[in-house]
Amino acid sequence: MKTKPGHRDDVVSILLSGVDGLREHGCDLYVVSVSDTEPDTIWVFESWRSKDAHAASLQLPETKEAIAKAMPMLTGEFSGQETTIVGGLGAQH
Repeated sequence: MKTKPGHRDDVVSILLSGVDGLREHGCDLYVVSVSDTEPDTIWVFESWRSKDAHAASLQLPETKEAIAKAMPMLTGEFSGQETTIVGGLGAQH
């Protein structure tokens, strides 16, 4: 995702603020990364036990609050890719 200039660290803080409860909602992996060369770019890598678990997590009050807080700092440029884990270090499948 892309942030408006100067807001990357604010958005990263929001993204990391609710990680403690993600596992109980079906999340096996949630990693937030920043670019070393693009100062307004953030990547979030997530692995959920199911699409339904991920969809349900987006309805949690704390998730909705975090999204509402972050949205004004984002440009609207998002990309994503759904994949199926087939193995690897730390992989759940």
